Amino acid sequence: MFFAHSMQPANLFMLLSMFSALPVAAQQVCDAQTRPLSSPTGRFEDHGDGTVTDKESRLTWMRCSAGQKLFANTCVGAASQFDWQSAQGLAVAVNRSGSEFFNDWRLPLVRELALITERQCQNPRVNQTVFPDTPPAFYWSATLRPGAAVDGSAYAIGFGSVGIELQSMDQRHHVRLVRHAQ
Repeated sequence: MFFAHSMQPANLFMLLSMFSALPVAAQQVCDAQTRPLSSPTGRFEDHGDGTVTDKESRLTWMRCSAGQKLFANTCVGAASQFDWQSAQGLAVAVNRSGSEFFNDWRLPLVRELALITERQCQNPRVNQTVFPDTPPAFYWSATLRPGAAVDGSAYAIGFGSVGIELQSMDQRHHVRLVRHAQ
């Protein structure tokens, strides 16, 4: 039997900090009666390196949101939020660092983000087997509103109960990077 009180204080602190870094699971609700699966698990090939490829669209996605790391099929840590320019800068930084195996990661187009939504579910509106611990919140897309240079707007998709919305580029939202599969 394991007793936390028998551990050294430094080891106990490490153990407790590991658990505090685990994300709080969203209260996902799915209704399989009303519509067919829009992003079934079988449509995605898991590469075992924190990425999956959508076999239909030929897009490779990071399984975790920016700021999280995949550990034992769970995205650990808090998903970071960025304004739109910083989200673009994140993709550039990831590509320069080489930390994610490729150098062509980018923000997805709004229609690409829509491909990974799971219309049967809400909070989050995503297949949690493929994209675990996705916050039920807005994610930036690279799609600008026509004339966005004038008003500074881009589209974001809500993985909560809201769908696509035009957002001011100074708003802070989550990011999931994508690339074209080889």
